[in-house]
Amino acid sequence: MNKIVSQEDWLKAREDLLVAEKETVRQRDAMAAQRRRMPWMAVETAYVFEGPKGKMSLLDLFEGRKQLIVYRAFFEPGVHGWPDHACRGCSLGADQVSNLAHLNARDTTLVYASRAPQADITRLKARMDWHMPWVTITDRFDWDFGVGEWHGHNVFIREGDSIFRTYFINNRGDEAMGTVWSYLDVTPMGRQESWEDSPEWVPQTPPYKWWNWHDNYDAAFDQKWIEVSEAGEKAFRKDGNNA
Repeated sequence: MNKIVSQEDWLKAREDLLVAEKETVRQRDAMAAQRRRMPWMAVETAYVFEGPKGKMSLLDLFEGRKQLIVYRAFFEPGVHGWPDHACRGCSLGADQVSNLAHLNARDTTLVYASRAPQADITRLKARMDWHMPWVTITDRFDWDFGVGEWHGHNVFIREGDSIFRTYFINNRGDEAMGTVWSYLDVTPMGRQESWEDSPEWVPQTPPYKWWNWHDNYDAAFDQKWIEVSEAGEKAFRKDGNNA
């Protein structure tokens, strides 16, 4: 059992810890800024996947967006749980994937990829109530990108039809993935908010203003939300709680 203290002492302990927590946030932001300046590697192999409607290229997986994150999930013969379940770790991660409308609104697509046939993937997604795009690997994509024997996220960006690998995260780094923020922070464009330290070519907008209900991104811009978010940010900063 931990030490029991008064409210005054508890608040003091919390404030002391908050100093370290804010420094950790600053370090995380600095690391994301460094990540956005990673060199790019051209992807020159024409990889082929099987999707719900047939064959797909790596370019197709972008769904017309600028950035792509591909997670290698282990669901296939030989994996513990087959054919009823995917790998327990990959499944735990899949359960954490947030609504993709917010990620898509930042010109970013998330795709899961396994070697299981599409019929099995469709069945698994229905059973587990998962909604992310999920394709079948048909060639050496997993081995070429470091996920032949272990899970991981590969990040890509496209310039027209040219595709580049920009980042890779696996092992315990995968544990943090699932929120729109964790995904955007591993991309070369980041959150695309004006406070970020990003290369000049990255488009940016003010923070908070682009947020929306997940079923409302196609609607007209809401000026009322701009007013609400600005008032909230002003009060937040006045209170001295910004990290």
